[in-house]
Parts: sequence; structure tokens; C-alpha cells
Amino acid sequence: MRRRIILSVSVSVDGYFEGPDHDLSWNLVDDEVHTHFNRELARMGGFLSGRVTHELMASVWPTADQDPDADGPMIEFAGIWRAMPKVVFSRTLDRADWNTTVVREVTPESIAALAAGPGGDLCLSGANLAESFLAQDLIDEFRIYVHPVVLGRGTLFFSPTEHSTPLTLVDSHRFTNGVTLLHYTRNGPSPLDG
Repeated sequence: MRRRIILSVSVSVDGYFEGPDHDLSWNLVDDEVHTHFNRELARMGGFLSGRVTHELMASVWPTADQDPDADGPMIEFAGIWRAMPKVVFSRTLDRADWNTTVVREVTPESIAALAAGPGGDLCLSGANLAESFLAQDLIDEFRIYVHPVVLGRGTLFFSPTEHSTPLTLVDSHRFTNGVTLLHYTRNGPSPLDG
């Protein structure tokens, strides 16, 4: 059985993943939410991201557990991030550190090869990369964390597309701080199923 491609994203109620000037301060990631993220992400077989997301993560997580102000969930995630195999999709990077492989393009063939590999499912992040996966119908699950805020402006996560993607809600969970997880799976077979 192949590994699933799981999109994980935090958005505002009105669908923005970042506010103006890349502001993420509205994200309500307390210890409960962060511990949940750690539990879910530790089970993954790899992280898939674009260059911008990868470079942002690589600027923080390799040494985050050495920060005297780091709390338990942050320290735990730093270890998860360092150890996790990562794939960065980039046409400009020649190499990347921290257990990372560079792949040039999102194609059904390149994603099928990743999905056929050993280990747990693959966690997809980043708006531009998710757009490429969506355009080719390559996402199996959507884990959307809706934060209780209306931003009104910023960068929308989902861009307009030429086709709809029917989904089935399989689970939802409300965290104490008001963040709500909506967990969807795709309807029908994936092109990755061959």
C-alpha cells in the first residue's frame, strides 16, 4: 500500500494562511495544539515543502531546542523536524541540508515514486506547493486547522482552480483555544493509485 499525501495547513476563518506582510502572529498554537501537531507529524514518513517553507523551517528548527525560552512542545518538534526525511521542491536549489532531498518539479510520476517509498505518510505544506499538487489532483487528505480569527486580508491559501475536489469529512476536533481541525479525505481514487 502506498503512502498517502496529507495536506496540513492553518488558516483563518476567511481562508488566509498569512496576514499582510507574511504575518503569522494570529496563529493560536498553544501547548495543546503544538503537542497535537507533534503527535501527528512524528508519525509521518516525510515532509514535503516548497523552497520558501523549507528555508523558513530550516532557519528555526535545527537549533530551536537550544533556545532557553523553548518550551516542551518546541523542544520535541525540533527533534522531530531534524530527524524527519524532507523533500523540498525547487527549481533553484542545488542542495539542501537537514536530511533533505531536492526535487525539481511536481509531476504525477515524481509524486508516485515518493508515495511508493517505505515509511509513513507524507505531510505536504506550503500554499504554492499545495496549489501544484491540487492542480494535478495529488492530495489524499486535507487537515485544515481553522483559527478563530477573520483576517480580512493577507494571502489566501486556496487559489481559484479549474476543477472542484469533492471531499468527505471524516473527523473534526475543537481544541480548548478555539482552533478547529477539519479532517477530510478525497472522494474516489487518486491518480497515484495507478
